[in-house]
Amino acid sequence: MFAVPAHEQLVGRGSEIARLKDVMKALAAGRGTVVEIAGDPGVGKTSLLGVLAAQADRSGVRVLRAHAVRGTEVPYHVFRDAWGAWSGDEAVREGLRADPGAPPFSKAAPPSVPTRFLTGLLVRTLFADWTADSGGVLMLDDLHWCDEESAELAVQLIRTPVPGPFVLVVAHRPRQMRPVLLEALDHGTRAGTVIRIEPAPLDVDAVTLLLDSWRMGGGAPAASCPAPAFPGAKPTVLADSQRHFDIRRYAEQLHAACDGNPRNLRILAAAGWHSDSWPDCPGNDRDALLREAATLTAELDALTPDATMTVGAAAVLGDPFRLEVVAAVSGLGMKRTLDALSELTCGDLVRPLASGGRFAFRSRVLRHVAYERTALSFRLPAHRRALELLTVRRASAVARARHAEHVLGADDTAALPVLAEGAMEIVAESPATAARWLSLALESLPDGGKATPSHVTLMLDCCRALTAAGRLEDARDLVHEVLSDDSRLPEDLRLNAYAVCADIERLLGRYDEAEAVAQVALETLPRPLPDPLPAGAADLAFKYGLVHMLRGTYRQARALVREVAGAADGTSDVAWLGLRALSAFGDVYIGKMDTGMPEVTRCARLVDGLPDAAAARIPEALAMIGCAEIYLERFADAFRHLSRGLRVTSGGAQHMAMHHFLGLSFLGQWTGRLDQAQQWALEAERLARSIGADDAVGLAMTMRAAVLIWARSHRDTAEIVALAEEGMRSISPGQGWWAGAVAVQLGQIRLMSKDAHGCVRILLEEGGGEGLPLAQPQLRPEILATLSTAALRCGDRDAARRWAGDAETIAEQLGLSVQRSHARRAWAVLHLADGEHAAAAELFEESAEGFRRAGMPVQHAWTLVLGARSAAAARGQETALSWLDSAVRVSRSYGAVRVREEAARVRGKLLVAAGSDPAVTGSGPGRLSLLSEREREIAELAAAGKRSREIADGLYLSPRTVEAHLSRIYRKLEVSSRTALAAILQQAPGAVDR
Repeated sequence: MFAVPAHEQLVGRGSEIARLKDVMKALAAGRGTVVEIAGDPGVGKTSLLGVLAAQADRSGVRVLRAHAVRGTEVPYHVFRDAWGAWSGDEAVREGLRADPGAPPFSKAAPPSVPTRFLTGLLVRTLFADWTADSGGVLMLDDLHWCDEESAELAVQLIRTPVPGPFVLVVAHRPRQMRPVLLEALDHGTRAGTVIRIEPAPLDVDAVTLLLDSWRMGGGAPAASCPAPAFPGAKPTVLADSQRHFDIRRYAEQLHAACDGNPRNLRILAAAGWHSDSWPDCPGNDRDALLREAATLTAELDALTPDATMTVGAAAVLGDPFRLEVVAAVSGLGMKRTLDALSELTCGDLVRPLASGGRFAFRSRVLRHVAYERTALSFRLPAHRRALELLTVRRASAVARARHAEHVLGADDTAALPVLAEGAMEIVAESPATAARWLSLALESLPDGGKATPSHVTLMLDCCRALTAAGRLEDARDLVHEVLSDDSRLPEDLRLNAYAVCADIERLLGRYDEAEAVAQVALETLPRPLPDPLPAGAADLAFKYGLVHMLRGTYRQARALVREVAGAADGTSDVAWLGLRALSAFGDVYIGKMDTGMPEVTRCARLVDGLPDAAAARIPEALAMIGCAEIYLERFADAFRHLSRGLRVTSGGAQHMAMHHFLGLSFLGQWTGRLDQAQQWALEAERLARSIGADDAVGLAMTMRAAVLIWARSHRDTAEIVALAEEGMRSISPGQGWWAGAVAVQLGQIRLMSKDAHGCVRILLEEGGGEGLPLAQPQLRPEILATLSTAALRCGDRDAARRWAGDAETIAEQLGLSVQRSHARRAWAVLHLADGEHAAAAELFEESAEGFRRAGMPVQHAWTLVLGARSAAAARGQETALSWLDSAVRVSRSYGAVRVREEAARVRGKLLVAAGSDPAVTGSGPGRLSLLSEREREIAELAAAGKRSREIADGLYLSPRTVEAHLSRIYRKLEVSSRTALAAILQQAPGAVDR
């Protein structure tokens, strides 16, 4: 029996399999056809043949399957292979016994009839007889390798198909297919006698599913997929989301590496692929790589000696490569290399690029397989020749360093400076590679030279690269080695070393150590500060100020930061701009708006004028400017700077990317980008876990919970609170800024979960008591407004009024619109509780409009929902329902499920109070507002009696997706059947009979 192996589920091939099923249905009805399955190597052509064979076997249809063989000289070989599996006809047995050099059935050919035409006629007759009962399928795999006689016979069968229930299936690589066969297949496709199936590369979703199934032990290669992010935790939807996000992220990166090719995916997964080492290395398991790549190595083994040397030289050089460079590295010369390249292009191992006279391997995976198959005796001299050639050509240091690392032991003198220079060029883009090169260079230096400035500089550069790559403990060990005897260091190197050390200690969460290290070096600076400043002074002051910022004690560092920033004003070093951005952000952070606001504007203008290469040297400046702009409610500018910070550090420092993602998640939460905000928080959490930054992990988890409290149903509240509490527990005790930021998020989550006492407790504890002295001044009105609402729910009206008044006073002092809107909403809630609906409705409306103008749609919608009761009492039912309708429209656009649920609940209460029947106007149609546009569309189709498959076909979805939507619809509407769903839809305003 033909069957697809369990581990080959052909994920992502639904449309192709559906077309094969249609072929089998037609065959069952007595109609045959020709099927062409065309695509690049490894895309899954043979697997699709297996699917068709299994379908035919289950249907009782006869199947013959044959493979063309590369380089065979036996005429009609592929057909002999097929006929060898079929011995049911005397003529076939006679043909197989014929001389291999003659066409089959040649004895039956009259002398007056050309053999090839009579052969085709007899073959069609035989197949027609063979398929007369139940039909038959002939599968010819790898037909691009067939002999000339087989090609001629295949052309006849394609152009003049066998009558009756007979299916001819040919699978091939178009780039290597004989032109005569390509022409026949193209003609048949245009004429409608050939069905062409071209499997596309897998998408990211398919790769994600495969990796998840492999990780769970599906029998495929042991891919190095991320482990669950919450080991030992109770499995829940929210707890699993980080694991799924990690796998998805890994899948996206692996998808880009394998170009969506299933075979390449399996090879890289087997090799233990990791993004940090790609594209330099496919993984750390060479044996598994070659074992999984057996099909590719067979292609390489079939090459001539010259082609083998050429492909080896090309693998050493990497993609793309030039003819003349390969000729020089291989030593074959131009003519022999040209002939070898012709062989390689004909075999589709390498391909010419569109311009520039360059070539590239068919895939990057093939290049790595070719490299690993190259003999060491050839590979190392080839790297040396490549290095010499690129040096003469003045190629980039990165290009030369890729060869220098392989010849380091043999020629340290030439390789060492190349590695150091290349590392500096690539550190922003690939810090892991830079760290590897610098570590190799350090290992090759003699121990006696460790005290030299050049050696210390190399060590500090390596520390920075290790830090950017997330290897903080390794970086700490190395910098402490530098500082073990700092008395012999020049002043600039000593300041740099202390700055690097302070930064590493900060990233490890050791703020006391970080402050102490920076303070030791700062105390050595002369007073007054010299002009010009010593090199490294600005960076050291920056690290010192940043430590205090994250400890929540920036006021202690403000004077020194401003002093050093002023002394460095106007210098060409971009480190000065980073220090100035810190000073501006610090003033905003502690509430000094008179100096902070204009300075943020100036710093933003200066950073905007920097090229990306310069901006990449101070990514902290972009992060701080962006976060300051969030606090100043300049959301568009904040998004621009935070996004640019990610872009210029793409692939670079993980700790900086983590801070940018945290800022973006905070921004997304404020501006209603709930889906993106959750993804940004997940990315920040992933990066924080990778470098061991527990405080950032806790903040990212709590920020994700703060987004989910709006984006998920009230039924998920317990899980969301648990996620936020877990984030709070991850924060180190006493870590000022981190704990304060988490407390604000957690306090709001507890209020939303009806835990008012818990809200008051956490905000007062982390805020420093009644006056919130430890809270961020620019967020104090929002925090006080939250406290006011919580106190009201706790029954303490005096505290609620006091905190609402404080919120209003501070908001007016700050002059921030959003903070003013929070304060007004707090007063509106108080008026509502007192029954003063006219005053409440006016304040609710002002607050909602303030949020709308600021670009905070979720808060705008929530305020309308909160104020609907007062609007009904003061302005009438129609106004209140209009507010709720507006809130639902906004919340549906931004995915704020919690707002829609609350709007439905309030609507029901208002309609009950007005004497309407809640069973008709509130309970049923009111809940329809919880549905998204897609869900409403699916609900209507399901209520009309359409099956899931019919709905899927009409909306171009998969049946599984439709079923998932229906599950959510039933849950939101609290129904359990399509009948109940139809009843609710029939009650909706404007419903018609279906």
